[in-house]
Amino acid sequence: MLQLKLFAVLLTCLLLLGQAQSSPVPELSSAKRTRRMTPFWRGVSLRPIGASCRDDSECITRLCKRRRCSLSVAQE
Repeated sequence: MLQLKLFAVLLTCLLLLGQAQSSPVPELSSAKRTRRMTPFWRGVSLRPIGASCRDDSECITRLCKRRRCSLSVAQE
């Protein structure tokens, strides 16, 4: 009976080892991943007026002019 249990454990280990070896390796891509945020984090991370920005989606006012969060479109 002990030999049967030992054989079952050995067979299970071999099957699991085979699964681990045959798993695909993820490819490393040079493409930059896009930022994904939930609506909660988007709201929390919005920048105030006058903060530096790269695009309109980063500002609380949704207006990024001259790399700064702006209050109005035509700011002189």
